[in-house]
Amino acid sequence: MTNNKSIKDLIKSFTQEDFTEHKVNLHIHTNFSDGQADFTDIIKQAKQKGYKHIAISDHNTVDGYIKNKLEDDFVIPAIEFDVWYRGVFMHLLAYGIDVNNKELQCFYAKTKRETELDIIRIFARRDIKKLIKAIHNAGGIAVLAHPACCFTLSLDDFVSKLISIGLDGIEVYYPYPRWRKYLRFCTCEHIAHIADKYNLLKTGGTDLHKKNIN
Repeated sequence: MTNNKSIKDLIKSFTQEDFTEHKVNLHIHTNFSDGQADFTDIIKQAKQKGYKHIAISDHNTVDGYIKNKLEDDFVIPAIEFDVWYRGVFMHLLAYGIDVNNKELQCFYAKTKRETELDIIRIFARRDIKKLIKAIHNAGGIAVLAHPACCFTLSLDDFVSKLISIGLDGIEVYYPYPRWRKYLRFCTCEHIAHIADKYNLLKTGGTDLHKKNIN
């Protein structure tokens, strides 16, 4: 993916069934951050299982792409950043980026600990406005990951504020039926409603951390 329009068009082409029936998974972690999967093995598994596309979105690092010199349209270049906004700790997914973009490199983890330890990552001090600008300049789009994890009084208001600084999409198709569903009263339907209200791109993934893809 070389520009924002192409990655937007690609994600718009994915259907709800693509996400829910395991044909597209845009949220996967490997052992380059806090996942168990081998970077190249998870790609092999996904191809064998008939996936259309996947995105490996390790925390704060794209080392998997760089060290494997990956050039495969099957895999959408991605990363998941830890960042704070308006007093809320959140995760921001970037899709379709040029992983070698100099401006974006400033936001990558400097140590392995910054990619895997929650106690380290929660102290992230990235400027979200500058980060979203860098994502766009790197040809990518910015997507709010698992919004039910955002502890804010009004998710709708929080998302609208993010849109004002350049948010492109929101992760809708995510396994919400966990403790967060009941604590935050969030469901896929609720998130989808917010996405439709603000005309946001809808993405999805399982937030895979295990060795094997579903």
